[in-house]
Amino acid sequence: MSNLEQTITQIVDKEAFAIWFLIGAALVFFMQCGFAMVETGFTRAKNAGNIIMKNLMDFCIGAPVFVLLGFGLMMGEECLGGLVGMPTLGLLTDYEGNAANWSSFVFNLVFCATAATIVSGAMAERTKFSSYCIYSAVISAVVYPIEAGWIWNPNGWLVTRGFHDFAGSTAIHMVGGIAALIGAIMVGPRIGKYTVDKKTGKKKPNAIPGHSLTLGALGVFILWFGWYGFNGAAATSTSSLASIFVTTTLSPAVATVVTMIFTWIKDGKPDVSMSLNASLAGLVAITAPCDCTNALGSMIIGAVSGILVVVAVEVIDKKLHIDDPVGAVAVHCVNGVWGTIAVGLFSTGADGVGKGLFYGGGFKQLGIQLVGFLAVAAWATVMMILTFTLIKKTNGLRVSRDEEIKGLDATEHNLPSAYADFMPAVAYASSDVAEVTAPVAPVEKAVPVETYTVSESPALSKVVMIFNPAKFEMIKEAMNSIGVTGMTVTNVMGCGVQKGHIRKYRGVEIEEMNLNPKMKLEMVVSAVPVEKVIESARRVLYTGNIGDGKIFVYDVEDVVKVRTGERGYDALQGEDDI
Repeated sequence: MSNLEQTITQIVDKEAFAIWFLIGAALVFFMQCGFAMVETGFTRAKNAGNIIMKNLMDFCIGAPVFVLLGFGLMMGEECLGGLVGMPTLGLLTDYEGNAANWSSFVFNLVFCATAATIVSGAMAERTKFSSYCIYSAVISAVVYPIEAGWIWNPNGWLVTRGFHDFAGSTAIHMVGGIAALIGAIMVGPRIGKYTVDKKTGKKKPNAIPGHSLTLGALGVFILWFGWYGFNGAAATSTSSLASIFVTTTLSPAVATVVTMIFTWIKDGKPDVSMSLNASLAGLVAITAPCDCTNALGSMIIGAVSGILVVVAVEVIDKKLHIDDPVGAVAVHCVNGVWGTIAVGLFSTGADGVGKGLFYGGGFKQLGIQLVGFLAVAAWATVMMILTFTLIKKTNGLRVSRDEEIKGLDATEHNLPSAYADFMPAVAYASSDVAEVTAPVAPVEKAVPVETYTVSESPALSKVVMIFNPAKFEMIKEAMNSIGVTGMTVTNVMGCGVQKGHIRKYRGVEIEEMNLNPKMKLEMVVSAVPVEKVIESARRVLYTGNIGDGKIFVYDVEDVVKVRTGERGYDALQGEDDI
């Protein structure tokens, strides 16, 4: 290749990667949607609007404070002893522009917003919105920019000493996780999260499941997608970018598999929400070493993350009694620390980084990473304790008990529901998915019928059936076959004397009576004999197993058809009535 061709190639590559840098920033911005979905799904529906609002304001508050103060503190050319840059308003006044500065500002802004938004999930469902806005602004203006400048400003004191955090395990995730931990401690747990066991006198956690695992999963997939920009945007060559994509894929994948197996062995079933957390944990951990480790190293880092996230969630919840609804501390703080240390263990020496302990580099790079971790952790801890303490003593940090019970959507935003105009979906399972096993007892002993008599000779009878939803189509067909067409169907939750099936959510047993999904069918009959209804229903519902359901029979005094005024037997006739 001639010198001219080389020059042209270099120019094209430079411009291409400059464009990719901004595309990467856009991907990182899209991660705000991912965080919003994860946090919303892992919390209760009554707070969904509040969660969405906070994730929106993270960026919208962060952008002006970062351009006015934060960016200068972080990337100011005059860096005082490598500790803090000099604030500048050059981005606001330099109309001719400096493309490099503008690109750097946009990219660092979306990173800054990520650090701020991590806190939202850990303090969800009980934090004042006004207080959230205040500490989010403080993180974006001061806390994040100064420590990030140590790491990414060319004159920062940590980077000049060889500290390596390619995309933010330390600067973003660990700092956001520390802020989340301190905030969760200072705001206190949600009402009902912890109770005192009367027998042992010890505090025990109660599971408070999120309202939509679907939204949580959507958020995780969005975050994983955005993470390719998060980790890869700063790459300056095709080979480096490809390598980063590999490590950014393998680490979360292995972490998720390890967590699935770990929870499967530990709890008897693979935990869905914990596996979703594991994907994020693996991404957080690989963020610092993504450019300097290989495929094997990334897989080991991910495997450790998969164990760490489960252990950390359970220790934080069960031992420390810190209420973190979404697992932000375990995912971001714990695995941010692990990713920082992992550089000192698994660095291959690529990208000018010192070799890690397992690649012949000794303890040098590991020592540098530990110093960086301790320095940044100390800064974040001190600043966030001061911030939360001041807010708590002035504006107040937590909503009132009544506001928390009603939900922050209604009390903080005057929002009746984030799901207004939507009714819960009725999931009628098809009969072909019903799990029917061989009877273990005669049908006569199954599905007890309880009768409540008001008069000696009732003309009308109400039959109420509670049963496995998988049997709905079968029971509907059975009733139609004997001439019963009018019925009211409701999805309910319930259990019998066995108190339902014991299950776990994020490693915590959900105390029964915590209820199983059931279906409730109600009908009033007259022309069709009650006994015929009962026998037809029992034949369909019976499996001989616990959970077959119950049938209740009530006498009905009267029925009035609204449209015609017909009463009693006559009111039940006609295909248009239920």
